[in-house]
Amino acid sequence: MKNLSRLLFAMLFVLVYSNANAQDKNNPWQITIATNAVDAYPSGDGAPFSETIFSKYFDVDNYNILPSLSSISVSKYVGDGFSFGIAGSLNKIENWGEDANGDAINVDDLSYYAADGTIKYSIGEALDWNTFDPYVGVGGGYTWVDEVGAGTLNGTLGFNLWFSENVGLTVQSAYKHAFEDYLNTHFQHTVGISIRFGGADTDGDGIYDKDDACPDVPGLEAFNGCPDTDGDGIEDSKDSCPNEAGLAEFNGCPDTDGDGIADKDDSCPTVAGLKALSGCPDADGDGVRDGDDKCPNTPGAPANNGCPWPDTDGDGVLDKDDKCPDVVGTVANNGCPEVTEEVQKTLNEYAKTILFDTGKSSIKSQSESVLGDIIKILNEYPTAKFTVEGHTDSVGSEKLNQRLSDSRANSVKEYLVSHGIDAFRLSSLGYGESKPIDTNKTKKGRANNRRVEINLVK
Repeated sequence: MKNLSRLLFAMLFVLVYSNANAQDKNNPWQITIATNAVDAYPSGDGAPFSETIFSKYFDVDNYNILPSLSSISVSKYVGDGFSFGIAGSLNKIENWGEDANGDAINVDDLSYYAADGTIKYSIGEALDWNTFDPYVGVGGGYTWVDEVGAGTLNGTLGFNLWFSENVGLTVQSAYKHAFEDYLNTHFQHTVGISIRFGGADTDGDGIYDKDDACPDVPGLEAFNGCPDTDGDGIEDSKDSCPNEAGLAEFNGCPDTDGDGIADKDDSCPTVAGLKALSGCPDADGDGVRDGDDKCPNTPGAPANNGCPWPDTDGDGVLDKDDKCPDVVGTVANNGCPEVTEEVQKTLNEYAKTILFDTGKSSIKSQSESVLGDIIKILNEYPTAKFTVEGHTDSVGSEKLNQRLSDSRANSVKEYLVSHGIDAFRLSSLGYGESKPIDTNKTKKGRANNRRVEINLVK
């Protein structure tokens, strides 16, 4: 019993150590609690693989069986199908080999203790078998029969039959060759329940760290242990909106208004709209979203805040293009009225009546009325440009007449400008006596030649 106490203490130490040092492989530790049977046949030298060694292998009459849990082993997976384990067992021996006649040698209830270490190789892992896991092993140990002990060289063959991820049945047979003559070479068979454990699950999501793509964050088996915070079926690492349930087509983001634009990209996420307008609506279809459209129910121009351009004077030219938005004009003249031949004629009839002091460019006061009429006409055509032309008769020198015509044309221009006509619209030019419209031989003819004309610049 002293040896048994030592054995159990050693096994307890191994168990505590294994629990305190769980590894990062799935279930690297295995504990097997079993019943063992000791078969002392073959007896004698027990030469390995002799022709008689297995002749009574299945003769259970030779087995010494302690009808209780009499063996415990602990093993640790070390990688590539290999594991290392230690085992302790006890038994009660009644039959210890055979005599020369083949009869069992009976003994008086000898105690049997063994402590063994084994390196095992999993054939099942090599063949990628999950449920049925055969293995082979080799190792050594020390066996006591009563108070006599000797070292042994062990060969092991067995299998695990796993009922679940962690619980299974283990059946094993070990051939134990003794190094001392006083201890028979023998078989030790065990049948028991095995428990696998020790896989690390840092985040507690039920998925071992080895298989967990997100070992520090609780997740789902469907995503290899990674989370899906919003529960939309898209793991957080691939979800552009991990905290809002959304659709796969939008990488996990929602589309509240159903307009085909994810809320994160939708400037109007609660109202169905157009992609071209960042998800906002355009009721009148003018390309200006309703929130920015001053006329949301009337198609208009984006440049005019979604409203149609006005045509104040109704001449068919929009105000934005109309140079004369308050005056009816023509399209050809950018919305401004065109100077007709009749108007041109009227202007010159007025202009011919402008009177100057004799031989001077100063305008007589009685011409102010006709100049007022001319100004009214010019204001009716605010974009038209005119040339004020001065003409003289042939009396006097040509040089003097040229100078006088320049001065009179300029005098009229300055008068018009001083009374509100844009200087940009007017120019002046004197022709002297070079363009008569009547004869200079008569008084009446010369009077007609002394004139001012206001002509449209085309």
